[in-house]
Amino acid sequence: MAEKTTAQLVEQLHELGVRQGGVLLVHTSFKAVRPVAGGPLGLIDALRKAIGPQGTLVMPTMTDGESVFDPRSTPTEGMGITAELFWRQPGVVRSSHPGGSFAAEGPLAEEICRPQPLSPPHGPDSPVGRVHELNGQVLLLGVTHSEDTTLHLAEAIAGVPYSVSHPTVVEIDGIVRTELIAETDHCCTGFRIADEWLGARGLQRMGKVGNADARLFNARDVVTVAVEQLAADPLIFLCPPSRGCEECDLARASVR
Repeated sequence: MAEKTTAQLVEQLHELGVRQGGVLLVHTSFKAVRPVAGGPLGLIDALRKAIGPQGTLVMPTMTDGESVFDPRSTPTEGMGITAELFWRQPGVVRSSHPGGSFAAEGPLAEEICRPQPLSPPHGPDSPVGRVHELNGQVLLLGVTHSEDTTLHLAEAIAGVPYSVSHPTVVEIDGIVRTELIAETDHCCTGFRIADEWLGARGLQRMGKVGNADARLFNARDVVTVAVEQLAADPLIFLCPPSRGCEECDLARASVR
């Protein structure tokens, strides 16, 4: 496979519909995108150039919650090499949630990463919620809607009846303790149905960025469509009991 240059990636991103001057939330698998000139940092550079100096780039930097979170040093967990390198770059701001942090760079970075409640991690008053409020775009780069955190925002707005709590180490007023943080957790495979919902309404652009399959859509669009679907079936994202999915079964068991 031919290595993509920064200029080629920027061209692909613009062809897909990435807006200059906008807010762009990116979930990515570099393994799917590569080879790229400059590696993951080359991809970050392309994303920055695609949105321009007035744009704000956002990535998830979630952690395992098993130790005191320090936004300056705690590594990500399962977010991929691109996000892990992104938050470490000069000028990048990282939010302070002990398990569900995000990083951002650009004029709106401080606003997006300002403090939030512990629960829900991805509710309206969170970085994902602020991207939604700011009419940002979401780019799934080499990943599917299973990694689309904005759908957790839709669950919070819709008030889904399931909630699973996870122990997370927090430091409050200098005191370290473990708190149970409630969130709409499940296996997230069911999120992939958003492809059908968005595709049927022409609300999702698909193409290639590097060698990865890419999906681009507005945060407000996916939330609007998902909230409509959740109103009709609040458990639509959960695997059926017959599948034996432990995470989704736990979510079902939490419904009162």
